[in-house]
Amino acid sequence: MKILSILLLISSVLFANEITAEELKANAELKERQRVTKVIEYVRTLQNLENEISKEKVWTKSYASYMTSLDVRNSLQKIKKRIKYLKNKAKKNLSQQDELNALISKERILASQIEKLKKKNTAPFSKIITPPSIEDRPSISNPFDIFAGISLKKTLTSGYNDYIKRKNELTDLIAILEKEKMIYNELTSIDIDNKYDIDSSKKTKQLERFKTALDTMSVTAEVYQKRLEILEININKDIEVQVIKLGKIGVVVLIVFFVFFILRLFVKKYITDNERFYMANKFITFINVTIIILILFFNYIENVSYLVTILGFASAGIAIAMKDWFMSILGWLVIVIGGSIHVGDRIRVDMDGMKYVGDVMDISLLRMTILEDITLTAIMKNRRAGRIIFVPNNFVFTRMIANYTHSSLKTVWDGVHLTITFDSNHKKAMHLAKEIVKKYSKGYTDITRKQLNKLRNQYSLKNTNVEPRIFSFIEPNGISIDSWYLTNAYATLTLRSVISVEIVDAFNAADDITIAYPTQKLHIQSEPKQAPFNTNEIL
Repeated sequence: MKILSILLLISSVLFANEITAEELKANAELKERQRVTKVIEYVRTLQNLENEISKEKVWTKSYASYMTSLDVRNSLQKIKKRIKYLKNKAKKNLSQQDELNALISKERILASQIEKLKKKNTAPFSKIITPPSIEDRPSISNPFDIFAGISLKKTLTSGYNDYIKRKNELTDLIAILEKEKMIYNELTSIDIDNKYDIDSSKKTKQLERFKTALDTMSVTAEVYQKRLEILEININKDIEVQVIKLGKIGVVVLIVFFVFFILRLFVKKYITDNERFYMANKFITFINVTIIILILFFNYIENVSYLVTILGFASAGIAIAMKDWFMSILGWLVIVIGGSIHVGDRIRVDMDGMKYVGDVMDISLLRMTILEDITLTAIMKNRRAGRIIFVPNNFVFTRMIANYTHSSLKTVWDGVHLTITFDSNHKKAMHLAKEIVKKYSKGYTDITRKQLNKLRNQYSLKNTNVEPRIFSFIEPNGISIDSWYLTNAYATLTLRSVISVEIVDAFNAADDITIAYPTQKLHIQSEPKQAPFNTNEIL
């Protein structure tokens, strides 16, 4: 009985041991599957994190460039050692000589690559973590510099915001790298084959470099912000000074405008002549603008003597390059101060072989504007009228300008030319012509007499005869009767056409006056004359 119980006990023990081994094996397999599953999950998570890291292209590309430069430098160091070994070797076979030449060529290529990467002896991210350079504070000395100062503030603020944006991107990138580091720590703890140790080490170094860059950026951003605030304060202070100065100048300019406005009202009230008022108004405008320019000049030019020195050296070149402008301005002064030409005057200008007669509409600083009228010159020479002619003021020095209505004189001499035959009563013809021109020009004769008396105060006038004048001249085809009379300078053709018709009618009505014109006399012989001798006679 005892033996039987012992046998039963032994068999139960053996059966229990067999069940425990199977359980252990199953547990081990289960744990392995769990480990592999965790590894797969960690690897998948790492892949997702790497995808997020790849989005930060600025930092990842810069780091990749830095790592590439390190690899290239390491390769270059190995190549240099190998080259040194081969060069120091006394005897080299052909293959070793070829290897040496190949390594020297490779050394040059790698050295050029390092220079191109621009990472030699430099820290990673050196360009990215360097903030934008702050330029020297601009000197705001005039209103235009205000816009330059505001533009500089915007540019620096934009650069600072971009720098902070890169810093925030780096912070997010470091957070992702922290997650990767934790995952790599988990992987290395469950990884039996140590496959992820190298990657974990690389990620640790990468994280350290990025953290160093972040620390540098944090300190730099704080210092940069302080410098930027100081610069903005100084720029705002300079802008405030210029705005106040500009306001004061504006008040002074308004006062000047008001004074000259009152002066214009005074001139308008006491100068009734339109032409004189126009020139006075132009002169007041010129003085007004000149004073304002001088106010601005002396307020915004700090070193006037320096500017005068520069202008003195540049005056020769400026005078040559802008000769016509200077001459036109000088001509304007001569016209305005001398009073030789006024707005409204009728003048004739000879330009480039053409003659233009018209009324002066405006006299600006550089030119006169003339409206061409229908005159005898337009009919006989130009066959055009109604054009706007721009005459440079410097023409008063170089060209012929005739003023038909200078000062108070508004009349000119005009004449009608008519030829009568030699057998006509030329004395009667002269008398008829004189009576006709007297009749139609009497009003202008009286006006001219008064005007010439006024001109005696300005000019020396010897011949002041204003009565119509009749002249007779011997011409090839008859006697020329020239009738000269005074007429309105602005309407010479009207009176000329009236007088011409009246003289022709008077000459035609006279029996002993015949108007001459070019004629030809033709002699026609119907029968030939008989010869004075016999043409058949033999001598």
